[in-house]
Amino acid sequence: MADSDTTGTFDQIIGGCDPPIAAIVSALKRRITAMHPDHVEIVWPRLRIASYGIGPKKMSEHYAYIAPQAKHVNLGFYQGAVLKDPSGLLVGAGKNLRHVKIRSLSEVSKPELGDLLKASLEERRRPVGRKA
Repeated sequence: MADSDTTGTFDQIIGGCDPPIAAIVSALKRRITAMHPDHVEIVWPRLRIASYGIGPKKMSEHYAYIAPQAKHVNLGFYQGAVLKDPSGLLVGAGKNLRHVKIRSLSEVSKPELGDLLKASLEERRRPVGRKA
């Protein structure tokens, strides 16, 4: 059972953001929901992230998360280490996680970002035998 300490609303994530950061966060959510209308969104207010997946399980079913920071927004990918990234957008050195730092609203519409989102979604669908 979810509780208010671990799950929340998207508005809680953008509530404390400066307007330019809130605009980026909202635009990223629109991009994800347009690409994947039947997504599952889980919000963790303590972590200040909104996470997106094919089911509710964070590390096995989620493919991306939005994490606002003071001066940018991280668009993270749970299995980013296996994604092809010819443009070199992904940063991070963890075993699996990678992210893209987005500093302006115009960056949200980059085709390369869309390619990463689609590839990440397809990567999550494969292990559970769901259509890409």
